[in-house]
Order: sequence, then structure tokens, then C-alpha cells
Amino acid sequence: MTKATILIVDDESEIVSFIQDALEDEGYAILTASNGREAIAEAGKKPDLVLLDVMMEGMDGFEVCERIRSIIRGPIIFLSACQDEMDRVKGLVVGGDDYIVKPFSLSELKARVHAHLRREQRKKDDKERKALQFDGMVIDYQGRSVRLNGIEVELTSIQFSIVWFLAMHRGQVFSRSHIYERVWGLEAGGDDATVTEHIKKIRAKFQEIEPTRALIQTVWGVGYKWP
Repeated sequence: MTKATILIVDDESEIVSFIQDALEDEGYAILTASNGREAIAEAGKKPDLVLLDVMMEGMDGFEVCERIRSIIRGPIIFLSACQDEMDRVKGLVVGGDDYIVKPFSLSELKARVHAHLRREQRKKDDKERKALQFDGMVIDYQGRSVRLNGIEVELTSIQFSIVWFLAMHRGQVFSRSHIYERVWGLEAGGDDATVTEHIKKIRAKFQEIEPTRALIQTVWGVGYKWP
């Protein structure tokens, strides 16, 4: 199986080299960029995953993410020295899938990369799943699309995976950690509070189309379910 192509975006050349060497040892093809302009140009080569620094001069990582999200459907993982919760939330809002705080270990980075790419591969390999239909909603697995009342809901890759997982297990309640493990991968090893932020975004997108309908319900003290 051909190894994935990963785009590394960081304005510190030492960090780029450090990550590049580690991932090339794993057999990945690597693209690099040192600023936002270069990142957008390299994104046109359709990498399978992007590692994107937040704090760069000129165009920061959040703006880059917004610009390339329409080009890249695969995972975008932010790298940042900032531990502020609002930065993590903003990263998800603009289309990111995960957030790793610097300094990080290579083992953590590799685990996150592997988990995200495994999830993407599972999507490609699963040819039998077709579509789920509910009242006014069609969730098309192969097309990776959700339509509510005939209107397409623009979801990121992670958001679609959350919707598909919960809808496939309609009526069952899952904790944040369980959803994180099933969607990101057992070895993802991240902050399961990320699940909460993604679900907030999913709900907001659904409610733009149908304001009074709760398609992902909170079971207080337990987790979430598809009603």
C-alpha cells in the first residue's frame, strides 16, 4: 500500500527538519512549507494530512486552514505552543481536526498521525456501507455527505465521522472518551474535550437548517446519542 503524503507547515526550519526526518523514517512522502503562502501552494498537491503551525508571521495557521480546507478533505492537525482553550476551539471552528501542543514527543506526533490516517483509510476501504436515512435526512457514507431537508450540510471529515458513528448506533449513549477512541483511533491519545467542541459545531450547522430539531442529544453525566 502506498504511504500517505504529509504536508508540514512551520516557520521554524529546525522543527520542520525534526518532523520530516521522523516521518520519512516511517515511509511517508513529505511536503514542506515555511509560511502561509507556500502552504496554500503545496496544498494544491492534495496531501493526505497536514501538520500546521499556528503562530506564523503574516498569515497564521488559522487563516491558512480556512483557505485550504476547501482543497483538502483529509485531516489538518494544528501544532502550537499555546495551551489556551480558546485557541483549540478556534482551530476546530476553522476546520481543523486535532491540536497538538508544543513541545510534543515524536511518539505522540506519530501516534496522532497514524490514528488519523488509519481512520481515513478505513473510509476508503469500506465499500459496503451505503447510506442512512432518517426523517428529512440522508447520510451517505461513500459520498461522505449529509443532507438535511434537501440541503447539504458542510461537515469536516471528523464531523462526518462523528455523525456517522452516532447515527449507526441510534439510541445508544456514548461517552466522550468512547467517541474519541472510535472516531480518532484507539491510539489517538488526545483530549476528548475535543469531541464536545466538534459536536457543538455539528449542532450549529444542523440548526441553521432546522433550528428546533436536536439531532445529537446530550445525556447529562454520560455522553451523547443519536435520538
